[in-house]
Amino acid sequence: MATTEDATTTKAPWYAGVNRYQWLVLAIASAGWIFDAFEGQIFNITREQMLGELLGANGDPGAIRRWGDSFLAVFLLGGTLGGVVFGSLADKFGRKPTMAATVLFYSIFSGLTYFATELWHVAALRFLVALGVGGEWAVAAALVAEVFPARARAHASGIFHATSVLGTWTAAIVGLLVGSQWRYAYLVGIAPALLVLWVRSSLVEPESWRRAGESGQKLGSFKELWGDPRWRYPALGGVAMAAIGLGTFWGVTVAGQDLARERLIRDGVSREEASAKSKFAYGVVETAGGGLGLLCFGPLAARLGRKPAFALMLICSVLIVPITCYAPRNYTQLLAILPLFGFFTLSTHAGFALYFPELFPDRLRATGTGVCFNGGRLLAAPILWFSGEIKNQPGIGLQAAVAGLGLLFLVGLAVLWFMPETKGRPLPE
Repeated sequence: MATTEDATTTKAPWYAGVNRYQWLVLAIASAGWIFDAFEGQIFNITREQMLGELLGANGDPGAIRRWGDSFLAVFLLGGTLGGVVFGSLADKFGRKPTMAATVLFYSIFSGLTYFATELWHVAALRFLVALGVGGEWAVAAALVAEVFPARARAHASGIFHATSVLGTWTAAIVGLLVGSQWRYAYLVGIAPALLVLWVRSSLVEPESWRRAGESGQKLGSFKELWGDPRWRYPALGGVAMAAIGLGTFWGVTVAGQDLARERLIRDGVSREEASAKSKFAYGVVETAGGGLGLLCFGPLAARLGRKPAFALMLICSVLIVPITCYAPRNYTQLLAILPLFGFFTLSTHAGFALYFPELFPDRLRATGTGVCFNGGRLLAAPILWFSGEIKNQPGIGLQAAVAGLGLLFLVGLAVLWFMPETKGRPLPE
């Protein structure tokens, strides 16, 4: 049974007492999330080449950006459905078979993108990939929270989510290697299917989930999730928090690549060179800062509490966005700021992996976690559409649009006010 012991109440390091199987669970969950991130980011890295080819003569920069943001919105919608459905299935039938199914789902449909020749092909395949991506995160986040002891949970969950940086780096490297031959990047997306063998051979169902099933409780019930105010209000707040996090990720954090590209073009660099350098700026430099932010969130939440850690990072995000948009006078200066931009604007995503599983009981943990994070994708989709529209308005410009979208972090602070603090509390049963 979970205890209220916290990593800050003992002098022993947080990882003291963590056994081999718990490390194995973290490794498997992280591997799945790394490939999740790859599947999501490979489109962002290659979309200029992909959409330029598929749009043909109509492939001007404005059209590419507009279609790119539209397909990202489709991805968010697919992730919503996948997270909700697969999260419930994980509570009903177990973590192990559901995780294997989600990995197969996003691997197969990513590989099929190699054959896309029409825009609707891309839309359909991105939706199907997102089904698996959304589902895998919900299952993995719940599994890590259930397996690790209370005093190590914040750190382990932070590490789990921070490994997404490896997926982004992999996508950036693959994107640079394939260049204009974007189709080959999606063939790499088939590789995660091998992870299924590891999942099937190594994982066992958590004891807490088995106890919930043996007690005769109804597992993965949406009726209970929304009907019981103990779970309904945290779920609604979690959805709102995730919507702000995901909306600002795709509208603000990812825009670091666009800011770098525009900066280089204004400095007289050719579009081809600007495209390659902007991939490096976002996929490597900014993402390095983002990864550090994700790693730091767990220890910060363990020390300060979940809500204070979120609040601190949201306030810093509000401040760093306009600085990143307007302070740099050249590409080198922008490169110096991008790690801080990534650090603050991305850090709270590790908090979602830690915080959401702590809000729900064993019988609803994957369901509630999936609803929060992936329900947030649904609300983030209009933000993404609005982001694409405002960034293409001639009278506004990219810098002003991104700076304006950064004010959404203030909305996140308002939502946070109404959420419960879970530091030091046992997982609900």
